Amino acid sequence: MSTALFPEAGPLVAVVLLILGVLMFVPQKRTEPPVLQPAADGAPNVSALRGGPLVVLALTLAAGGTIVGTFDVVGVAFAEEQGSPAAAGIVLSVYAIGSAGAGLVFGALRLTVPLPRLLLLSTAGTALTTLPLLLVGDIATLSAAVFFSGLFFAPTMIVVMGLVEKTVPPAALTEGMTWAITGLSVGVALGASVSGGTVDRFGPSGGFAVAIAAGGATALLALTVQGPLNRSLRANAVERPADEGRAKSVLQPPGRKQRHAAPIPLDHDARRAR
Repeated sequence: MSTALFPEAGPLVAVVLLILGVLMFVPQKRTEPPVLQPAADGAPNVSALRGGPLVVLALTLAAGGTIVGTFDVVGVAFAEEQGSPAAAGIVLSVYAIGSAGAGLVFGALRLTVPLPRLLLLSTAGTALTTLPLLLVGDIATLSAAVFFSGLFFAPTMIVVMGLVEKTVPPAALTEGMTWAITGLSVGVALGASVSGGTVDRFGPSGGFAVAIAAGGATALLALTVQGPLNRSLRANAVERPADEGRAKSVLQPPGRKQRHAAPIPLDHDARRAR
């Protein structure tokens, strides 16, 4: 769009879509997490990074983001090498369409597969779908390759965010989500930086190598975090009901008194024992 119309056209459309998305997202109250009371003893909240798999999950998103940043650079460089700079927009659009479509379909499914296993499957798909980049010869084959690679990006991100929500303490959920998104952003910047240097030195094939290496890293990270994820999910399954009870007490409408069970009358012997 920026090449066909004017340079600012692409960013302007992105801004409009962002505003529309925010306006549609903010009213969604049903899915927002509950408010939690501070600890009664005044103890400070534990950081989301301590004692959990959040670091590895953020690194997994960083590796996935590296692929995204690499495609941003390599798509442009490859299109210029083919003598059609405007075709870079097609390549990047195809990747985005594949990711968005897969995310919508994946989000609508009601899967019974455990989240750690889904993470392993989605990252394995991410790694495998970077390999066809080795066979790319023109814009059409590059578009096909990035489309299939994009099919696994959004589902992987959804799974990672679901795992963050279920493994991070509820009181640190915002911090946990922030670390995950930060990992993704760092990965995008890293991918653009590293692939830019390799493209300048080795051409687009050097950028493809960066994407393949990042894909392998996502699968390796997902494999190493399987044990910590399962342990954290089991531990949180026991602790979370108490946190949910605290949340319900905060969300209770003002002025509405809590019902307390009537005291059980004590017999004569019990009163003497007291």
